[in-house]
Parts: sequence; C-alpha cells; structure tokens
Amino acid sequence: MGAAMRRIHVGNALSAFGLGFTVPYLYVYVAQVRGLGSVTAGLVLAVFAVAALIVLPFAGRAIVRRGPLPVLLVALVTAALGALSLGLSASAGTVLLSAAALGAGQAVMQPALATMIVDCSTTETRSRAFAMQFFLQNLGLGVGGLIGGHLVDTTSASSFTLLFAIEAAMFLVLVAVMATVRVPRALRIEEAPGQTGGGSWKQLLGNRAMVQLCVLGFVLFFACYGQFESGLSAYGVEAAGISTSALGTALAANTLMIVIAQFAVLKFVERRKRSRVIASVGLIWAVAWAVAGYAGLGHGSQTMATAAFISTYALFGLGEAMLSPTLAPLVADLAPTGLAGQYNSAFALVKQLALAIGPAVGGPLGASLHAPYIVAFLLFSLGITVLAVRLGRQLTDIQNQPSLARSRVVTQGGAPADAVVAAEA
Repeated sequence: MGAAMRRIHVGNALSAFGLGFTVPYLYVYVAQVRGLGSVTAGLVLAVFAVAALIVLPFAGRAIVRRGPLPVLLVALVTAALGALSLGLSASAGTVLLSAAALGAGQAVMQPALATMIVDCSTTETRSRAFAMQFFLQNLGLGVGGLIGGHLVDTTSASSFTLLFAIEAAMFLVLVAVMATVRVPRALRIEEAPGQTGGGSWKQLLGNRAMVQLCVLGFVLFFACYGQFESGLSAYGVEAAGISTSALGTALAANTLMIVIAQFAVLKFVERRKRSRVIASVGLIWAVAWAVAGYAGLGHGSQTMATAAFISTYALFGLGEAMLSPTLAPLVADLAPTGLAGQYNSAFALVKQLALAIGPAVGGPLGASLHAPYIVAFLLFSLGITVLAVRLGRQLTDIQNQPSLARSRVVTQGGAPADAVVAAEA
C-alpha cells in the first residue's frame, strides 16, 4: 500500500471506531436516558435513513465535480457537529436535527471513501483494498462498541455525552488525517472524451449491468443487513427463546467470522468469477436461514436452538467476507471514466434504501409470523443466486474476473488479453 491508501484505511478504522461508541446505544439514549420515549427514538433511527436518502444523490454529483476529498472533509465536519449536538440535546426537536446532520455526514462518507480507494488502487489491487476496508470497519465497530459499553451508564446522561464527544473527536481526527492524503488526480467527467456531467444519471440508468447490480445489491442488503438488528433478532427472541446475552454472542460471532475469514477467503475470491462468488453467497445465506428455521421451529433443546442461532450469524459473516472484495470493486469497474463517485453514491443509495425498508418489513414479520418469515428470506437468498448468475451474463470477462487481466494470454474472440483490456479501458 502507498501512503495515501494507508491513510485512507486509518480513516476507515477511525470512523468505524467512533460509530461503534454510539450506534448500539442510540435507542436507549433517546428513549430512556433523555426520557423522550420510544416513538422519538424510532423517529431518530428513521431520520438517519431519510437523511441518507436525501443527500446521496447530490453527493455523487459533488464527488464527480469536486473530487472525493473535499466532499469527505465536509461530510466529516457535518457528522462531528451532529454527533456533538446529539450528545448535548435534551429535546425532541434538537435530537432529530442532530440525528439528521449525523446521518447525512455518515452517508456521504461511504461513497467518498470508496471513490478515494478507487483512485488510489488498480484493478489488480482493488479487491484487496476493499477487503481491508471492510475488515477495519468491522474491527473498529467491535472495539468501539466494546469500549463504549464499559463507559456508558444508563443512569447518567453525561456518560452518553462523553460517548458522542468521543465520536465527534474521531471524526475531527479523521479530518486531520485525510487532509494530508495526496490522492492521485483522477480524470473528471468533463475531461473525458464524449462525456458530460449533466447526463451522468441517465448514463448510469442506461448501463444494464449497473442497474442489475443495484437490484442485486438491494436484495442482498434487504435480506441480510436489514434483518440483523430487527427481524432476525425479533425472530430469535420470540420463536427460539434466545436471551439478550445470546443475541449479543451471535452478533459477536458475526464480527469474529468476518475478522477471521476475511483474508482467508480473499485468495479464493480473487481467482473466481465475481458473479459466481455472489451466487455462492446466496446459497450460504439460504443455509443460514434454514439453520435459523431449525433454531425457532425445530424441536431440539434450548442449547441446540441457541447454537443454531449463533451459527446463523456466523454464516452471514462468511458471506459478508466474500462480498466485501467483490461488490465495491465491481461497482468501480462498471463506472465509466470520471463517474466512480456517481456510481458509488448510487450503490450507497440502494443500500440505504434496503436498510430502511428491511427492518420495517422484517421486524413485524419475524416477531409474529415465524415460519413465513424464514421461508420468505430463504427464497430471497436463493433469489440472490439467480440474480448473480443473470448479472454475470452482462459483464465482460475482465469485469467478471479481473485476475484474467494478469494472465499472459487471454483470448476473447481471438484477441490477446492486452488488446481486450485496452479496448475496455
């Protein structure tokens, strides 16, 4: 890694570390510590999603026009102000406004950092760079949550103020770190022959492979991330009798699996077609939902049910580890010259939409209709496999399997690899 990429990875870890301090305790803070009730706490969580959906379309255009670094710095300052204000807020109005600022800043960070990784990497190194990003994000969230759990006191508002102040400080430290990054100057859309910034969204929607990837991404995030802390946890408690401590263990198993498996699966993923890797994740998650079905609908002991439920989260973690070096690099490779920021923002928008709808659908379903919930999401997982296979037909050989570019000779219609790569560039 070059100096710029090292600083970007440090930035990813710091932002995740800061978020880990507050994310697990946000509901308790608003509803109980500030005494604003469950309705306001639910609105705060909704505001995060709404703020992201509002700012992301504009973020992509700003990244394309100004570059990712200036956009990232503005997002970090906005998030820092939102976090600090949230820790000091005592009324529903200020809490909601602060959450909107924090949510907007967090949302814009994702495509900005992803675009910086794209600018500082090559097709050959991009998968490993994004795998490192995902690894550090999970490690930062886990360590931040662990430390935050020891600092927080539900009887003291000042302990939560401290957590939000630490989060704000992490964002400001990240501003200082990222301000020193010298990102290689990427070609902007205005400079690319035959391309204009005004038609970037139209051009994106005309890219069939990107549209199919966005549909696939929505199903992926809806069926996995959108269920972690809503439908699946509600199902575990109501159907499988999982205790809160066992639920925490399951979440820890998910993070541990990612940390352990990330670089072990990277070599496997790098040598395979991306579409087949994503299809394999769908099958793994289908098995995970089947195991979850046994935990809640089977007739085994409570110990077996708990073990099965924890295994479900671990299997999800294995799939996540396979996706991290696959999805984001594929988005970058599908983006025309100068439009990486636009494509990253569009994919982040799809993710936020799935994370907003997923809990709203999965929460009530997982809490009350146990068998239909499992069957529905098992079918969603199999749908991921089908969509991935269809996506593979829209990709070029190099887009689907970048390792082919490193081969000495790869034929495509009789053309050498070098000619194919040059034509696609």
